[in-house]
Amino acid sequence: MREAEHGRVSDLRSDTLTRPTPAMREAMLDAEVGDDVYAEDPTVAALEERVADLLGHEAALFMPTGSMANQIGLRLHAGPGQEIISDHLAHVLRAELGAAAAYSGITTRSWVADRGRLDVDTALAVMVPDGGAYQVSTACVVVENTHNFGGGTIQPVEQMRLLREGTAQVGVGVHLDGARLWNAHVATGTPLADYGACADTVSVCLSKGLGAPVGSVLAASAEQIGQARILRKRMGGGMRQVGLLAAAGRYALEHQLERLAEDHRRTARVARAVGEAAPDVLDPDDVQTNILVLDVAAAGWGAGDFIGAAGERGVLGYPTDARHARFAWHLDIDDAMTEHALDVLLDLLAPGRGGASS
Repeated sequence: MREAEHGRVSDLRSDTLTRPTPAMREAMLDAEVGDDVYAEDPTVAALEERVADLLGHEAALFMPTGSMANQIGLRLHAGPGQEIISDHLAHVLRAELGAAAAYSGITTRSWVADRGRLDVDTALAVMVPDGGAYQVSTACVVVENTHNFGGGTIQPVEQMRLLREGTAQVGVGVHLDGARLWNAHVATGTPLADYGACADTVSVCLSKGLGAPVGSVLAASAEQIGQARILRKRMGGGMRQVGLLAAAGRYALEHQLERLAEDHRRTARVARAVGEAAPDVLDPDDVQTNILVLDVAAAGWGAGDFIGAAGERGVLGYPTDARHARFAWHLDIDDAMTEHALDVLLDLLAPGRGGASS
């Protein structure tokens, strides 16, 4: 079996592992900066204006992390004692450490969704727009696109439009967790503004597939962004000469957006081969962007053991639960590393290998 060339490891734990390219580093060094707490950093302002324009919203605000962008977005919709609802695999419910409850007193409910795919009828049926004195009132529905734990699932824009129509009729907001919305845009050709029109607030991440070292952006109305600026400062997210970081995001949008198609191509290559060799583990038709979620239990593995065995062979992944292992392609994974990862995965998934020592 082929080992990683030149001793490199195929690190597929997350697309957050990307490192800034030399050209991006130069852009950061050359950035004009100011004090962003006073809204005086010109590079940050340019980034915010660009993202707001791309998403079709009035304004935007640069954030240090995607979790902060999401949590401030939720707080714009819901207050203490109200609820947000989303699918049971949603990042805001599973991977943000209960922040909505801890910081904002917001409760949550969910519905079961296959691969995180949005079903409008189910979402609307779960809502309680006005619970009165007896039930918690729903203030916001959260949609994640693409869907992380669903395996990079793209939410159909038609379903998102129908959801927005249904929620608007009863005064419920929609927040789009678009950490990987760039991937959905590149994979489908759907304009980013079309996705943005389906939500009141939208968060997008710069430090995943786009390759910036840090940062997310929240887009919304000008009034909401004014409130978000206060909430950001209150949460400790007020930053000063942060144009150095915003410059990386601007560079990424200009030079590294369309290259996401390369990540999708490499992921599809592995998906087809794994699906052919181990069809119970993965249906390649379910793989739409840069993420593979393998049902390794179907091949006799526990997810932790599988990740450990792959790691010993130089292929790093992430166990999403007891039976599933996730692998995410990104800027720092090339064709040779992809082939190395494929060799290792196919070997471990071969009949009779489940749970065996590597």
